[in-house]
Amino acid sequence: MSLILRSLLFLLGMAVLSVTARAGIVEFLPRPDLESRDPWQAAVHYCVAARHGNTEAQYRLGVLYAFGLGVPENRQAAASLFSIAAEQGHRQAQDMLDTILLKNHQLPACLLADVKPEKSPLPHGAVQRITLSHEQKKTARIIAQIARWHGVDPDFALSIALVESRLQTYAVSPKSAMGVMQLIPGTAARFNVQDVFNVSQNVKGGVRYLRLLLDRYQGRIDLVSAAYNAGEGAVDRYRGIPPYKETRQYVIKIQRLYPSLIHIPDRERYAVQRR
Repeated sequence: MSLILRSLLFLLGMAVLSVTARAGIVEFLPRPDLESRDPWQAAVHYCVAARHGNTEAQYRLGVLYAFGLGVPENRQAAASLFSIAAEQGHRQAQDMLDTILLKNHQLPACLLADVKPEKSPLPHGAVQRITLSHEQKKTARIIAQIARWHGVDPDFALSIALVESRLQTYAVSPKSAMGVMQLIPGTAARFNVQDVFNVSQNVKGGVRYLRLLLDRYQGRIDLVSAAYNAGEGAVDRYRGIPPYKETRQYVIKIQRLYPSLIHIPDRERYAVQRR
């Protein structure tokens, strides 16, 4: 364990002792209802329990900071929370930590003092326009955040995932494509995905592949979609969408969900370059 992390844990431990002495042990129960209904109140709830050393609360608070749910997005605060929980054996926290580069340890103020976290508005986008179950919404939020980290429009990444698996964690196709982003074994290995049924790892691999294809095809949604389905070798060989019925239908499905011809962040970037 690093010296910096030891110092952070010491500070957190002192806060725990102080709060516990004043208020007694706080009973902690996860509140998924609050996470979906009022994520800021969920953050307030998790802050109290996290100060008392509850690893599940530290993990759940980290998720809220990672995705900007109820609190301002803060990747380093999220990573610090995941680090603390992971050091205590929380497996999901370790999985999330694998998706974030921890540069500087930075605990939220609410863990070091009895203060409420700052509020942040809920994100808006494709997730709000599509009817999804609670579990699908959690997966969609992971997709959206990892997409942002890699410069991919969250709506596009979500469109791919919806067509691929309908956001099903354990989906397996007849061609052995697996998980949310339906990675075949070769693609999983290419992007160092160790566990294809781990949502964070699977999505990170799929989004990295999308970013590669967006760069390769200058943001053209039709070619990127076709390559994601049939492979870039087929797109290059036919110099366009391959004449495969499955691939052509796939491109149409993506375009219905994401009608832009050019990937939106890339379109904005190209517009700036032309000025």
